[in-house]
Amino acid sequence: MKTIKEVEVEVSSYDTIEEVNTSIHTHDNRKGVIRLLEKHRRRITSENKLKAKYSTMSQYENNLRESVHYIAGLDEAGRGPIAGEVVAAAVILPEGFYLPGLDDSKKLSLKKRMAFREVIMAQADYGIGIASVEEIDELNIYQASRLAMKRAVENLKAAPGHLLVDAMTLDMGIPETSIIKGDAHSVSIAAASVIAKTERDMMMAQYNVSYPGYGFDSHKGYGTKDHLEALYSLGASNIHRQTFEPVKSILSNI
Repeated sequence: MKTIKEVEVEVSSYDTIEEVNTSIHTHDNRKGVIRLLEKHRRRITSENKLKAKYSTMSQYENNLRESVHYIAGLDEAGRGPIAGEVVAAAVILPEGFYLPGLDDSKKLSLKKRMAFREVIMAQADYGIGIASVEEIDELNIYQASRLAMKRAVENLKAAPGHLLVDAMTLDMGIPETSIIKGDAHSVSIAAASVIAKTERDMMMAQYNVSYPGYGFDSHKGYGTKDHLEALYSLGASNIHRQTFEPVKSILSNI
């Protein structure tokens, strides 16, 4: 009879529930083996759900790939904060790319976002675009976000034949599809959301060093209670958006 450790090694290679259920080990009444088989049933079920979700999120790309070689997904991070730039990313995933668990970056843990960032940057073509705080104040946040996205496209190595854009149109002369909540419905946009968010978060962490006291490394420029208290206490920094409340009110009283 195999040891439980030997059973673990064997069952770990199973890819389907059927393999588990038809295994000779189902006749093993040891509690450790019973728990082991159930653990791997749960593992396979979880893996199958991730595969199914990834397949669903690849439908836009798969439908376009028959006629378009380079498909770029675009997303941005930083429309809501009252401080810091807006950062966009464009990502062209290679054919056959597979990253189970890829999703809207806001749904991922920091650890997973950073791990996914490394995979995407190693395997995909990507471009990053930034619109400054001054451009946000001059243009408005919507137009600044569009500008950042356009810059991200321009920073790609390859010229995309189609753009998949999260809830926006860019009018760059490239065929495009605007997708509401695109980061949850397209793997390319989800990949772009990961790059954009991690890039901006790292920028805000650096600002925490340059502008101590505001807590930029924790709230990333969003108007949290702690951030607002620091803002009223310290005043506005050079990276606060002057056209956003409550920054605007504070500056008007100086």
